[in-house]
Amino acid sequence: MTRRTDWAEYTSGSAGPGDGAYGAAAAPYETDPSAVGPREDGAARHGGGRGRGAGGGRGRPRRERAESSAEDGGATSSSRAEKGEPPRDPVEQARAICLRLLTGTPRTRRQLADALRKREIPDEAAEEVLSRFEEVGLINDGAFADAWVESRHHGRGLARRALARELRTKGVDATLIDAAVSQLDTEQEEETARDLVARKLRATRGLDRDKRLRRLAGMLARKGYPEGMSLRVVRQALEEEGEDTEYLGDEAF
Repeated sequence: MTRRTDWAEYTSGSAGPGDGAYGAAAAPYETDPSAVGPREDGAARHGGGRGRGAGGGRGRPRRERAESSAEDGGATSSSRAEKGEPPRDPVEQARAICLRLLTGTPRTRRQLADALRKREIPDEAAEEVLSRFEEVGLINDGAFADAWVESRHHGRGLARRALARELRTKGVDATLIDAAVSQLDTEQEEETARDLVARKLRATRGLDRDKRLRRLAGMLARKGYPEGMSLRVVRQALEEEGEDTEYLGDEAF
């Protein structure tokens, strides 16, 4: 039997590109969106007693919580069986999971595929939904990568190397990563590195010159800046404060 799915509904969700799902605001990218578990809402308590219902019996809230914790807003599998309802279509399950995960935070195709696998959605159903979501623009790894670079560079000061590493962990294709990080050139990276050092410079005052150099250059290295650029930027900042860096060797880094 051929399954018929109303794919037009996929464009009606709140996570579409038209709603800014792939915007460059920093907030969506400041936390790790790896949580994929179902959202559970605790049942409201009835009556005045802690564990009693209106009739005074214990255990009713627990049963209500179990019945209301159905994934994606539906009934649990046990309650469906009790009502004689057929199991939920895996394509519809996959669709509901993806729409929920995309609400408010863009995701890559790989992130959504991992979430569906953890929820034991059959591969065929997952592939069908993910491919359709790409067709209608709800999944766009290229736009995701562009927004990620814009957000994380300006919000956290990350350099191209660190940004590429983060995008690889999210399953973005290498070609898309290269295109996204190419938004940043060497001059822009160095300007950001100078701003980062200027903000941290005061906290290192009172330390000896070599320790200041190692601390500031190490901060830039952790953010993905090349060693040569990091050392040059820090030396210039120290010189502007009157530090003598003429005989400061690279081994101090």
